[in-house]
Order: sequence, then C-alpha cells, then structure tokens
Amino acid sequence: MKIATWNVNSIKARLPRVQEWLADFAPDVACLQELKCVEDAFPRMEIEDLGYNIAVVGQKTYNGVAILSKHQMTVEMSILPGDEGDEQARYIEAVVEPSGEGGRPVRVASIYLPNGNPTRTDDGSDHEKFTYKLAWMDRLVAHARALLRGEDAFVLAGDYNICPTDIDVYAPERFADDALCRPESRARFRALLNLGLTEAFRALNPQGQYFSYWDYKAGAWQKDNGLRIDHLLLSPQAADRLDAAGIDKTPRGKEKASDHTPVWIDLAA
Repeated sequence: MKIATWNVNSIKARLPRVQEWLADFAPDVACLQELKCVEDAFPRMEIEDLGYNIAVVGQKTYNGVAILSKHQMTVEMSILPGDEGDEQARYIEAVVEPSGEGGRPVRVASIYLPNGNPTRTDDGSDHEKFTYKLAWMDRLVAHARALLRGEDAFVLAGDYNICPTDIDVYAPERFADDALCRPESRARFRALLNLGLTEAFRALNPQGQYFSYWDYKAGAWQKDNGLRIDHLLLSPQAADRLDAAGIDKTPRGKEKASDHTPVWIDLAA
C-alpha cells in the first residue's frame, strides 16, 4: 500500500497539479493538507473520476485536510481529541480497508499541525500562536498514546511544521527561534517518537539532507534552500511493514506548484 502526504496549499489553485500527480504517482492513499476551502467546495467529482474515495474536513480560506483512498475507508475522527472548542480544520482519521485477499486494514490520519509563528510577543513572552501549537502537539501525543493501546497499524501523516533536527533545515542559524525549530516544538516531536512511533523517511534514509518544502521567495527552490517538515509517523505494526519511503520532488518543479512536495511510503500487504 502506497501512502503519501502532501500540503497542496489550496486545492483549487493546485487542482491540475494534484490531478496529474494522482494519475502518475497513483498512491493508494493520499493525505492532503491546507485545502483552503469548505467541504462543499472541494473538487470531489474531479478526484472521484481518478478512482478515489474522499473524506474532507474543510474550512473557508484556511487549513483543511483530506484523505483520498482507492480502497474503502471509514472516517472515525474529524477533530483531534482533547479540545472540543478547537474549530480549526487540522485533523481527520480513517480506517482504510484494502480490497482483495490478504489485505490488512491501516488507520490513517491526515494532519496539518499549526505553524506556531510568531513565537514571541513584543515583550518577549510566548505568543499565543506558539502556545496553541504546543498545546495541539500535546493533544497529538496523548491521542497517539491512546492509539498505540489499540495495537492497530496506523500512520500519522501530514505537514507537522517541525524540522526534527538541524540537518532538516538549510540554514539552522536563521531558524533558531522559529516555531519549526524551537526546542519546545522539537521536544514534542521527539515525545511522539519516544512513544514507539517510527519516522518513516529517516528510518530508511538516516543520512543526508533532504527537504519537502521550499519557500516561494528568494529563489529558495532553485537554490535548494528548503525544510523537511512533512512526515509520516508509523505505529510498530505499520513500521514492521515498511518497504520504502521517499520524497517526490517532481511536483515542486512545475508551474503553479505548491511550496510543499509529496512524501510517501510503501507498506507491505
């Protein structure tokens, strides 16, 4: 089962790129983030024509997540537990059940973690956007702990807005006080891994500098001034099935591209 995650930075603006990528790369499951549209405005027909079932949590102008699946799926959550007052569309979770003999179900979540910037107010205290990010990550850690008790094969895929280490950012000194690299953010990412989750890409690519995001400004793509902030975290049951993982840079080099590019894994049947 090929599972990919991609922050598309507006599904309407990026629809031609998404359609051609789905047709060419053909993931079994695609987790999308930053849709920037309500559910009714999602281009459902165009995606369904490519053979995908669709689950969407939308929000006007901002955020928004989706799971596209070639297999039957059942949506189990449309908000991250822990704060019923949180109205931002950042989380959706479904159980995907592969067709055919021997196919094993996989629980998949599409995550759009808060950016968290700016991190400080004028007086130097933590900004509310940064504290919201940290609180959201605390909720994610708690939910991952609960999922692990169920012993399902699961994949938490998405735009984490976290560079796990300095090698995952082109210029660490420029991002020292950025929410993507602040010690508090990284500590919570490590807390997820310390639960027993596997960060798929690094598990199979332990050395070297790789990126999944390049800003539109200052020729970042052309200079390869990027960040690795899109991740797939696997439960032990999913990690046991991990065959391959990679970053597909092809979409980022095209006209009217998202500033992110897809990250993917292959799980054995």
